[in-house]
Amino acid sequence: MNKASPYNIAVKVETQYIETESRPEDDFYVFAYHITITNKGDISAKLLTRHWIITDSNGSKQEVKGDGVIGKQPLLKPNETFRYTSGTMMETPVGTMEGSYQMLADDGEHFNANIPVFLLALPNMLH
Repeated sequence: MNKASPYNIAVKVETQYIETESRPEDDFYVFAYHITITNKGDISAKLLTRHWIITDSNGSKQEVKGDGVIGKQPLLKPNETFRYTSGTMMETPVGTMEGSYQMLADDGEHFNANIPVFLLALPNMLH
């Protein structure tokens, strides 16, 4: 019999092109991403670190690792949500991001909350 995992972190992402901070003539594109993290598991868990892979449409990759998000390491109780906004820059008008959060559950278990690949693109760039 399979038992459901008590560790279940859902991540929702919305993206936004920041035209006022971008300079397309210099191949400089700025994007914001709005993240909603929800603990759908049965045990509280703290977000310890983040790991992002940012890939532009030229195939160039940036890897970002660090403690927490926006200077915080939120503790999420079951059914609790944490929201934040951050951003990234790229040399192309289209790219992707993906990654994971490294979590520590209240029972001492370390686990990853995976963030599926999402698109960063200028509005109306892709149909």
